[in-house]
Amino acid sequence: MARFLIVGCGCRGQALARELIAAGHVVRGTSRDPRRFPDIEAAGAEPAIADPYRLVTVMPLLDGTSAVCWLMGTANGAGDAEEAVHTTRLESMLELIVDTPARGFVYETGGVERELGVHAANCAREVYEMPIAVLVTDPADHARWLADARAAALSTVER
Repeated sequence: MARFLIVGCGCRGQALARELIAAGHVVRGTSRDPRRFPDIEAAGAEPAIADPYRLVTVMPLLDGTSAVCWLMGTANGAGDAEEAVHTTRLESMLELIVDTPARGFVYETGGVERELGVHAANCAREVYEMPIAVLVTDPADHARWLADARAAALSTVER
């Protein structure tokens, strides 16, 4: 049994949480808005407040976590914040996770070209020898996205 942290546990994250829980795993899902907690709980996941733009809010949630699913592919922050979750915030998260119990990582691109994010994930895979999966499936194809997300998440914890 693995414990997953889904950063960005909106509709797609909740669907993935249900899949992972059905497979016998434990899931914690994050939101910046506590009003979303009932939806996360309804998916079977433990809700937690975290802001991917402020990694200090994510780090305490890694205790006991096997893998992180960074589902920020369609994030829409103000100004440079949207791009930051695919560059500077992502790079920092990948560096910080090395010193935690969490070893696996899923990076979602949102089905669009994210050259810098994919490069950061690939570099972390090589440098830190971490199981990292890059999820490039277009979320508009929900069934395919969900199957690919499930496979990506499980690939980071199966040895």
